[in-house]
Amino acid sequence: MLLLVLPLGSALALLLLPRAAGEQVAAAAGVTASGLTLAVAVLALAARPWSSGTPVLDVNLPWIPALGVRLHLSLDGLNTPLVLLTAALGLAVCVMAARAAPSGGSRRSLVVCLLAVQGGALATFTASDLVLFFVAFEVVLVPMWALIRWWGDPHDPAGRRDAAARFVLYTALGSAIMLAGLLLIAIQAGTSDIVALTAAHGAGIDRSVQVVAAGLLVVGLAVKVPVWPLHTWLAPAHTAAPTVGSVLLAAVLLKMGSYGLVRLAVPLVPQGFEAVAPFLGAFGVVGILWGGLVCLVERDLKRLVAFSSVAHMGFVALGVASGTPQGLQGALFANIAHAVITGLLFVVAGGLKDRFASARLSDIGGGLRERTPRLGALLAFGAVAGLGLPGLAGFWGELLAVYGAWQAGSGSGFWKVLAVGALVGTALAAAYLLRVLRALWHGASVPAASGGVPAASGGAPGVTASATSAPDASGLELAVAVPLVVVTVLLGLAPWLLLRLTEPAVRHLLGLGRGTV
Repeated sequence: MLLLVLPLGSALALLLLPRAAGEQVAAAAGVTASGLTLAVAVLALAARPWSSGTPVLDVNLPWIPALGVRLHLSLDGLNTPLVLLTAALGLAVCVMAARAAPSGGSRRSLVVCLLAVQGGALATFTASDLVLFFVAFEVVLVPMWALIRWWGDPHDPAGRRDAAARFVLYTALGSAIMLAGLLLIAIQAGTSDIVALTAAHGAGIDRSVQVVAAGLLVVGLAVKVPVWPLHTWLAPAHTAAPTVGSVLLAAVLLKMGSYGLVRLAVPLVPQGFEAVAPFLGAFGVVGILWGGLVCLVERDLKRLVAFSSVAHMGFVALGVASGTPQGLQGALFANIAHAVITGLLFVVAGGLKDRFASARLSDIGGGLRERTPRLGALLAFGAVAGLGLPGLAGFWGELLAVYGAWQAGSGSGFWKVLAVGALVGTALAAAYLLRVLRALWHGASVPAASGGVPAASGGAPGVTASATSAPDASGLELAVAVPLVVVTVLLGLAPWLLLRLTEPAVRHLLGLGRGTV
């Protein structure tokens, strides 16, 4: 319960403070609340919530007795990694917000939005009731809209208004479709308790109803993942969002959609999900290929990283759709790997955009290894991690997702074609990320842009960067980026650290006995 009370309660307390007092304590309150949330998340590991496959550390209190809805929260191997990730990145963005001058004017409002997004995401990941899951899923909508709308790109106010509106419209529509599926399941099963529904594995729900419910859930959650062709809100949102917003959007909000697929669609309506899974897998692979092709011609770094997310989350969709233990393990691993690697890339892309007032490759220019060697090194590392280099975190999720697809459907030709298509996508990823390194890490040392531009947020106030010289990564940027680098290497060299957490829960979701995946 503290995981939710700390960020959400702190956000509410900041809102209730007088304006002047709230502005003075906002930075310290945000860092303190998110730091304590991370400490609670780490302490929860002592109970080994992943060990049995079934949820532990339950909080189960009456909420809406007339409807049989309860405030039911729990931890298991599926959500423990996401809870740790959300708490850690919540602290990181609050530290960044404490140091940077908010373009929207009010630091208190910025911190409130960051804490609300963090608390809503944590509630989504720990919810064990269908209604509670939906409510928590929606909590993040307004504060994320505000981050894009009010603290987005100061050079393009029209663009950030459009991006914020598109974000709200797409995600609200997806949520409405998802809600219809959730209510259909709850009415047919006679309960909204996710733990009980998972144990039943669809018993008591007719197959035709399961197919309809699964279709509604997959479509609604696919908007948030996002799965092609429901992805068109993502690139504008990332381009307009501030760095802290892009990090949360890529590393936390997208994971809410993919987590929902694994937590709800796979175990609650298994027969229905089996019917719609081929469509999810096919659209996932189209997203992998389409995202890679777009990235080959994209000239804006933030948009390129956003479109690469469509491709990487396509592997997650493919792994989930396979319905195999290996595929689900790969999807869950790719979820975490994408969050860490893409979070790092957005920290770098945001830093470069702050320095050059543009994220276009031609405006940033080449020769970063000489002009800003630390930022350039972080970009190079994020790129090679993103292309799935063995020994780094991005490799294992994609490998398991492809393997799971190859094994799906009793090795049918359809799933093998999807697996081969996904492998082609890995080649495209190598091509577009190496193109970025050729343009920025190598390349001419004089960019096309000229004139002074603001220094990176969090850097020394009043410092400007010329077109040929820019301040290198600040201590704040390194404090956020280096832990992401360490986690990327650690999970790449020791993937069992994560796979052991998720394995028992995956077997429980699929109704399998204990054993090795």
